[in-house]
Amino acid sequence: MMWLARALAAPILWGVLFSVVYGLHGVGCSLGWNERPVLFTDWHHLAMWSAWLLGLGLHLLLLRILPEGEGRRRRLIVMGAWIGLVSSAYTLFPVVVTSSCIPH
Repeated sequence: MMWLARALAAPILWGVLFSVVYGLHGVGCSLGWNERPVLFTDWHHLAMWSAWLLGLGLHLLLLRILPEGEGRRRRLIVMGAWIGLVSSAYTLFPVVVTSSCIPH
């Protein structure tokens, strides 16, 4: 049954990362982080970019450490890891890159 947990680890990480990035988006907009410059951007985007890149790094780590075993179960684990990585990259990129806060 451990193979099933390995197969679902990356999609679960996508769900957590999705919640974190959208949560940071809402909190950042409501607290005005988008109006506070830092380095080359603002606090709002820096927080979302940091969470997103950390999550993508964790996905890559899962791709490296999750696959074990052989045959169909191994393929399911690898496919789950790729699905999580691609989903996190594709669905969260627009949120992290664009600025969609409504001015107060």
